[in-house]
This record gives sequence, C-alpha cells and structure tokens, in this order.
Amino acid sequence: MRLSTSCALALETLGQPEVRPRLCEALVERDYGELSGLDRAQACERWPPDRIERWRRSYADAPPGGESLRDTAARVMLGYVREILPAAMNGTTLVVAHGNSLRALVMALDGLTPDAVEDLELPTCAMRLYTLAPDTTVLSRTCLEPTLQAVDGGN
Repeated sequence: MRLSTSCALALETLGQPEVRPRLCEALVERDYGELSGLDRAQACERWPPDRIERWRRSYADAPPGGESLRDTAARVMLGYVREILPAAMNGTTLVVAHGNSLRALVMALDGLTPDAVEDLELPTCAMRLYTLAPDTTVLSRTCLEPTLQAVDGGN
C-alpha cells in the first residue's frame, strides 16, 4: 500500500511515523466518470460550465459514467460502520481522505441534509475532531482550519 503524503505528514507530526495505516477502500475519492482526468477548460469544451458545477456539488446528480455524492455517501458509510467506527471504539483514529469522501462522512456525523452538504466546504488540510460516546453518537466536534506558512526552501 502506498502511504499518502498527507497521512505520512500527519503521522510524523504526531510523532508516530512507525504507525502503519490501513487502507479503507470505501474512502477512495468519488468517481467522476467521463470528467476524470479533464481540467476545467477541457470539461467545458464538452459540457456547459453550469452542468459541470452541478455534477461537482450536487448530492444526487452524477457526471456521465460516474458517482453522485449520494453514491459516494453510501459507499463511505459502509466503510464507516465496518472499519472506522470499530477502530474508533478502540481508541484515537486518524482518517485521511479526499474531499468528497470526507464530505459524505461529515454529512453523516454532523447530521447534514442533502441540501446542506451541497454547500459544505472542507478546506484542504483542515481537520475535524470528533469525540464519540460509548453508544457511537457524536459528543463533540471541533473544526480546525489550517494555518499555512510559506517555506523558503531552507534558506
């Protein structure tokens, strides 16, 4: 398994670089079908920009040959119940994933409606900390926005 850069950095920062993560296939990024591999300009040559934006943000609309966020949420929730929740019940668990997989997970944990999740923005490198009760309900949540600093290349 290839360790993601984000996961490796998080484990190093936590002082636990020796921890071997487990891949949860249910958290792979949303399948964008025919949009996969295209930048915005290339996609706009084939489809109207408003249609592309709808496919990207909508809960129920899927791009041609791809997944909707609803499809992604169904897959993610299965992974949550089967893999993440049992790990979390045994102690602190770090979940590192792509934006849409995380939007689906946050939707469930925060009790968001399909309309509300369409407006949910998860900034790159942001973290959400959840404390779960023994019955697995969410006791508390904390959102941490990243503070990015410029790196001068070692000079």
